[in-house]
Amino acid sequence: MAPMYRAVDHNFFKKWSRNMAYVLGFFAADGAMILNNRGAHFIEFHNTDKVLITKTRSVLQSSHRVGVRVQENKNPRWKTAYRLQIGSKEMFTDLEKFGFTQNKSNTIRLPRIPQEYFGDFVRGYFDGDGNVYFKKHWVKAREKERWIFACRFTSGSKKYLEDLHRSLKQTGIMRGFILAKSHQSGFELILSHRDSLVLYRLMYNTALDTGLFLPRKYKLFRKAIRTLYPALRA
Repeated sequence: MAPMYRAVDHNFFKKWSRNMAYVLGFFAADGAMILNNRGAHFIEFHNTDKVLITKTRSVLQSSHRVGVRVQENKNPRWKTAYRLQIGSKEMFTDLEKFGFTQNKSNTIRLPRIPQEYFGDFVRGYFDGDGNVYFKKHWVKAREKERWIFACRFTSGSKKYLEDLHRSLKQTGIMRGFILAKSHQSGFELILSHRDSLVLYRLMYNTALDTGLFLPRKYKLFRKAIRTLYPALRA
């Protein structure tokens, strides 16, 4: 029985665009490359936010089904996961040209990205493997509460985060530091208060034009900036 044909833009990764840069960043975070025993080539995206998977499928002009993996145990932290798998030797080969490989988690490096698309790439990666934190904490030494506003990127590859950190500094990020994750394998690049504001501007400067962003992270950024910097437009 012949395999069912599914539509997709096989040339998507051949030419830089803002959409391509975003999806490439998302792939760097939550993508995988698979070469099976029959020699078939697949790429896939997986995430617990279905909106990311459906937006990616749309921009790839894909008719592939979105798979769902539901909770299989009683772990309260388990979240339903979504997956988009695409059979395409062309896309597989193009991703190899950017330095991506199978089992890339611990060996990935930052690809060379045209400066005009860097913000889109970073936003794609952040939506997959980034986090924005904004909460009040009690500061004992000052006897009062203060807002904590910070961002972090995670990766199994320390070198990837070092590459990313260097590139972010060229956009106005002043500080930031990399730590090994305490209870899991991998590393985190952490940006504090003012650098998080710079990151927001880099990632969302024109994001609304493309519609490619994760709404819940964007909304938390907006809340933080409107609270801490009411004079700024967010």
